[in-house]
Amino acid sequence: MKYGTKAIKEAQLEIWDNPNHDRDYTIEIAYPEFTCLCPRSGYPDFASIVITYVPNRKIVELKALKLWLNSFRDRSISHEPSPTSYSTGSRRTCAPASSRS
Repeated sequence: MKYGTKAIKEAQLEIWDNPNHDRDYTIEIAYPEFTCLCPRSGYPDFASIVITYVPNRKIVELKALKLWLNSFRDRSISHEPSPTSYSTGSRRTCAPASSRS
């Protein structure tokens, strides 16, 4: 197994301490290459995902997020519930001041 394939297979969201938790600022992450498999046809399904949040004491590490998003590419799931999966996980572990995805 190639190292990239292994990294994607084992991907998990990583939550780090926010070094600037005393300031309010917005983080916006655009991920224009999201793919998964259509559960109805099996064809690749493509989407652009934009995640916007105001961090509190924790932030999401970007490389881990990208690997985690890539882990959906071989899953039979509509792309619509995929951001909900991220939102639920990040809100529980990261507790942002506000978020939108």
